[in-house]
Amino acid sequence: MDWSKIFNIGLVPAYIEQAPELDSGTKTLLLVGAAVFTAIIAYLLGSLNFAILLSQRKNDDIRAHGSKNAGTTNMLRTYGKKMAIFTLLGDFLKAVVAVLLGSFICMGLPFVNGTYIAALFCVLGHVFPIYFKFKGGKGIATAAGAILATGEPFVLLILLLIFAIIVIGTKFVSLASIMVALLYPIILDSFYVMYATAGHPRNGLNPLFALVIGLLVFAMHWENVIRLWNHTERKISFGKKKKEGDSEPVDTAKPKKSLHNDDED
Repeated sequence: MDWSKIFNIGLVPAYIEQAPELDSGTKTLLLVGAAVFTAIIAYLLGSLNFAILLSQRKNDDIRAHGSKNAGTTNMLRTYGKKMAIFTLLGDFLKAVVAVLLGSFICMGLPFVNGTYIAALFCVLGHVFPIYFKFKGGKGIATAAGAILATGEPFVLLILLLIFAIIVIGTKFVSLASIMVALLYPIILDSFYVMYATAGHPRNGLNPLFALVIGLLVFAMHWENVIRLWNHTERKISFGKKKKEGDSEPVDTAKPKKSLHNDDED
């Protein structure tokens, strides 16, 4: 097996290229099987929701606190910075691993890059985790990890810049998340247009998969959209509200009700 081919187009397409005796039906079956296998693996990895897993280590469930959202912001408000950072890294890196596996299995599919299949289904797993009764987070950190791992760092850099400008300018993390989710497929397709102009081939369905990811993240923020429209969305505070060491322990018996409902991940 030519490992350079596997690196460039993935294991299954490389095998098909080096097995000319395969008929067209077998080739199609192998490609479809590789795509389905990639989707399943990515979904199962995405379902490893780190907010829930980390809160369970404290014999608790993050979904019983604050906004009830299993994401980084709710972890920050409920457990503090350390747990929030672990949650962010876990949700980000699981997407990187899923996309890299998708790249290894079937990057060179005819109409869509296998990495985008992995990206979409990893985000789906995060939002609707099979291990946790299909109630997960909103997908921002996982989508960011997927965008980076699909090999579009400039797209991620632009989106992060837009995210930072909106958060700093408005203090609405939800608004920033919604905007980057909607802009993601547009910016990605713009880069593909430039690639095509430079003589590089375009993979036409990649932006479509990116559009589905963006719309999924937008849909998970629908309550935030309503609050933004009604001017009831809470703003993020960059200042310290408490002195160092004054954080309160979480009461796992009687979860506290939070006024913050603008969790983003």
